[in-house]
Amino acid sequence: MKKKYVLVGTGGRAEFFYGSLVRDFQETSELVAFCDSNQTRLDYANQLLVDKYNVEAINTYTADRFDEMIEAEKPDIVIVTSMDRTHHRYIIRALELGCDAITEKPMTVDAEKTQAIIDAIERTGQNVRVTFNYRYAPHNTKIRELIRDDVIGKVNSVHFEWALDTQHGADYFRRWHRDKRNSGGLLVHKSTHHFDLVNFWLDTEPEVVYATGGLQFYGKENAEERGVTKFYERAHGSEYAKDDPFAIDMESNPHLKAMYLDAEKEDGYHRDQSVFGDGINIEDTLGVNVTYKNKAILTYSLNAYLPWEGFQIAFNGTKGRIEVAVREQSYINSGGEKGDEGKLKEKVIRVLPMFGEPYEVEVEEKEGGHGGGDPELLNDLFGEPKEDEFQRAASHVDGAISILTGIAGNQSLATGQAVKIKDLVDLKR
Repeated sequence: MKKKYVLVGTGGRAEFFYGSLVRDFQETSELVAFCDSNQTRLDYANQLLVDKYNVEAINTYTADRFDEMIEAEKPDIVIVTSMDRTHHRYIIRALELGCDAITEKPMTVDAEKTQAIIDAIERTGQNVRVTFNYRYAPHNTKIRELIRDDVIGKVNSVHFEWALDTQHGADYFRRWHRDKRNSGGLLVHKSTHHFDLVNFWLDTEPEVVYATGGLQFYGKENAEERGVTKFYERAHGSEYAKDDPFAIDMESNPHLKAMYLDAEKEDGYHRDQSVFGDGINIEDTLGVNVTYKNKAILTYSLNAYLPWEGFQIAFNGTKGRIEVAVREQSYINSGGEKGDEGKLKEKVIRVLPMFGEPYEVEVEEKEGGHGGGDPELLNDLFGEPKEDEFQRAASHVDGAISILTGIAGNQSLATGQAVKIKDLVDLKR
């Protein structure tokens, strides 16, 4: 029997889920309704269903009619791809109304909302899945396999550097993510992926977190140092934006125009704010130290304004070392071809045994985003999941543990003190 789905939040990330669902999983799944606070975006999502995916338009509900949608459509599962700070609202209400939920990462943005989700799961007995597609990327799965198979012995330390370039990184400072109340900052919204990978690779959980960093490149306070002397609030309609390499032109991009520019009349949301404007309170330069339950330590850095995009990692173990270098193709969320997201330009996994010759590890790539990882995630969600020796499907506990590293990091940034994960949330295990 087909499972029925509704989706709440039809912004930039939503099509990754609903497009695949209606295109690839018609035998197992049925999308029956969209929900969003903006009717223009709802109508555009329906237009994409008809014009791009050649399926019939579905019912739409504004956000204040969420309960009505559940009653009328009777879905089995609610897909949550709304603004991060609203995830908990829809997840919890879906559970209370008898549905399971699939949520885009991060599951939520702070400890209080995390606890509320966990309490709702405990209270209702319903299920929540968190979509960590990076787990499914073949090179990331291979790293887990190498560590699991004791290739370098017990991993004692990890150095993890993530670089966002001035196309992708800047995009977080143009849109709603620039306000930490909406996104939890990059330590929650973006680094959730990375902290989850470390948990996944090492098969352990964070215990103590200390973080430092700040807004050191973007923002009005850094404008003069960047050579910016002409200010504007948003790019559309601004003469100054025409000479700004950080500005995006939504008018010339049909997808951005239809999803955001044409929808402004309803909610006033500007997708193209200046990265050197007022109102930015998230960090662009971050360093984090984490101690894990198995006594491993992590040194992690994230910079959002570099000339290349990707990550470099070193795992130091009792039998040797693994070095990883991955360069990714940059993109603007909802601003380019969907196939560009997570496309690998180059990658190297190198093993350096304690007593032996170094060697590179071959990884088989497949079709689809993140080296073929995205189709596997989507099949796990909407198709018929295969047995997975690496247990890549992520539960609400995985989702909570990943964001708690970032949430603890935010608390550490605010207080200057190390933070214990156990003091933040009761996971009820």
